[in-house]
Amino acid sequence: MAASSKVTEESLHLTSPFAYDTLPNHQDLDWMISNAKFTAGTGADFYDRSLTSRRYALVGVACSSLFSCSCITAGIVTLANHGVMGVTHMYMQPMYMSDPQLDLRKEILALAFNLIVTLCTESIGFIHNISLRSALASESRLRFNTNLRLLTAARGWCNPNGALLNSISVVLLIISYSSASLVVCLDAPSFWGYDDDIALTGLPLLVLGVALLLQVIITLFGMRTVKILTWSSSPFDLTAALVHHTQLTPATSRCMRCVSALDVGGGPARPSETQPSAWHAHPSIRKVVISLWGIVAACAGWAALVMYIWNKYRDAVFMSNDALTTQTWSFFSSTAASYMMYRMPDVGIKWWIVVFVNVAVVQGPLTLGLHCSELIVNVIRDERQWRCATRRKGLKTATNPVKPIFTHPICLVLFVAKPFLHWMFGLSIFVDGNVAEEQVTFFTLSMFTAQIWNLCFALFIFASFFTFVALRRPRGPQPAAYGHVQTLANLVDEWSPVMWWGHKEDGIPYCHAGTSDHPLPDVKMDCVYAGSDAGSLASEFRKRGAISTSG
Repeated sequence: MAASSKVTEESLHLTSPFAYDTLPNHQDLDWMISNAKFTAGTGADFYDRSLTSRRYALVGVACSSLFSCSCITAGIVTLANHGVMGVTHMYMQPMYMSDPQLDLRKEILALAFNLIVTLCTESIGFIHNISLRSALASESRLRFNTNLRLLTAARGWCNPNGALLNSISVVLLIISYSSASLVVCLDAPSFWGYDDDIALTGLPLLVLGVALLLQVIITLFGMRTVKILTWSSSPFDLTAALVHHTQLTPATSRCMRCVSALDVGGGPARPSETQPSAWHAHPSIRKVVISLWGIVAACAGWAALVMYIWNKYRDAVFMSNDALTTQTWSFFSSTAASYMMYRMPDVGIKWWIVVFVNVAVVQGPLTLGLHCSELIVNVIRDERQWRCATRRKGLKTATNPVKPIFTHPICLVLFVAKPFLHWMFGLSIFVDGNVAEEQVTFFTLSMFTAQIWNLCFALFIFASFFTFVALRRPRGPQPAAYGHVQTLANLVDEWSPVMWWGHKEDGIPYCHAGTSDHPLPDVKMDCVYAGSDAGSLASEFRKRGAISTSG
């Protein structure tokens, strides 16, 4: 990028294959062809390899490795000292047993674990997304800058970006969040005692560390087995890299065609006042939105099932005495709330497996739904970056990998929602262990009706927000791309660190729209636009030269 920033405005115009003025003779034609070759030869300078993003990602993965190794070490020490049901006390004991601050401290610690897991999986996911993107590009199967990371696979079962290891990564991701929900427990050794405390369970801590470490290994393996052209998350750096390495060829006469018009016969088109939504432009967006509403419906069904069981077996020993009313409704769970409970009849490794399966089966759809929501966030982010090309400051092709999380509201919403919704799930289904002498003596699994409904309402808001974002249609004549690399290659005809899009050339019968390194006028809504390229221009000039020679 540093080299490209030194290119003068004049040289950028001369090397562009889309010149504004026609070339009258053979000498001008030869000049244009030689400059076109110069542009192709030095084109590596107009995209950012983003080694800074690579450093950030590797630092994040290193921190994830340290956290996973710490969890593994703590888990092994706990299991070695106290057995498979062992726990480690946090010594956060309050002054008396009924102190409500103990529950609050427990929930804060549980939220912290979910936040750390989110940070680790995001760092791992960034590298996995870049390597998968590069693998798909090498197979000529890359369509969008952003893909469903764990549900899109490269060819080959042994490929680290293939279907087998992607499936394993899905399981490991679910286990990571399920383990985080089981790590923190409330130690109540004696019902009448005053020595309640917060404890960390050894086996879930070990499983959490192993799951994160395996994800790191798979991701680094995938990174090492594929050639990564650019580490940038920007669709423009990716498109420029693919064009430069001849893995992508811009199409002609499509300078006013958006991504949804790919299946329509290409050619000249008039500008449109509005553009298609992400729902219509990206086929996977529809699946993600529908799956989010499926999770909302499943959560509502879960709450209704718990209420039905409570009403039918309300006199059972492990049912709460209080029905779900406005008085018993609260954000945090309590013994005064409406809940159902069942107790594991024994302890041991087999009952740990039963607990893990119970939690993972219920929490798995939530984990996958939030993971798939990344697609909507990144596709909208790519489109908003592209639409900066018609604004006063223009489009900056280079991006900071961390900055979008805090500058794009939709990115910030998802980043906060992931640990928060998993934490709310932990409030809904509560696994508690009675602890005596640093060991869990039995499990109780409680499902709190009000907290399940709270989770359902939160998911409803989350799904509504992402549905609105996916259905929103951008305004203006600038064709929508949503990170589709072929569409961007068709629309961007002049690459520079900062670009503007607009009207470039009048013509009969077609005008031309494209990009430039300086602000361009708005396109003319009553004109028909079509693109051109150096090859078609050269062919036209040769015809003119042949005619003039014969004359």
